Amino acid sequence: MKTALITGGQQGIGLGIARALAGAGYAVAIAAEADPDSPAVLEALSVLGDRARYYRHDVRDIAAIPALLDRVEDDLGPLTTFVSNAGVGAPIRGDMLDLSPENFDFVMDVNLKGAFFLAQGAAKRMLGHDRGYRAIIFITSVSAEMVSIERAEYCISKSAAAMAAKLFAARLAPENIGVFDIRPGIIETGMTAGVKDKYTARIEAGLVPAARWGTPEDVASAVLPLAEGRFAFATGSVIAADGGLSISRL
Repeated sequence: MKTALITGGQQGIGLGIARALAGAGYAVAIAAEADPDSPAVLEALSVLGDRARYYRHDVRDIAAIPALLDRVEDDLGPLTTFVSNAGVGAPIRGDMLDLSPENFDFVMDVNLKGAFFLAQGAAKRMLGHDRGYRAIIFITSVSAEMVSIERAEYCISKSAAAMAAKLFAARLAPENIGVFDIRPGIIETGMTAGVKDKYTARIEAGLVPAARWGTPEDVASAVLPLAEGRFAFATGSVIAADGGLSISRL
């Protein structure tokens, strides 16, 4: 039995990943802040099937991590895959010289602190089970390296999360746990709906070599082989799921 926990798995990229893993035979736990009776959660569960469960969880609540992992493993079995996907964008896009400490802390608490400590908890659970190959996958962003000065806190959080992935990879490599950093580019989800016209025009002007928006399925197609151990010896690798956006060009 393979069990995957995906944060933010009720929508967007997270749901795309959950669908791919469920289709490959994984029992899937999705954790998010949304109300369990919200349309997005109910629709996600109907799509994912009988071996999917939803757990209401705020990734900022570090103290709640053990209880979350207890519930997941009690319901679905020992954790074999953790996908750190939940994230927030900059609450206000604007001049970084006007960035408030409150907005900085909010983004860091979700994208970095929450992601780090839930990965830490997942890693400890995995070390407690002799279940063969296991995987932890961080969904960061091309913004881990590409600068957007109007959302500095987001870029900083993703850059730091990318370093967290490397740290976990180095620590867990001897334990047969692969850790990877997948960096989506411009992906069509609810998070990017507000800037769709802006980026569509830029994509049409040549911003993305693939000449299209990315989809959650594009990211999910990279997750599955990593989770299944097909790239186990490549632990610590960065995968750019961005249609060539991050390629340096003249």
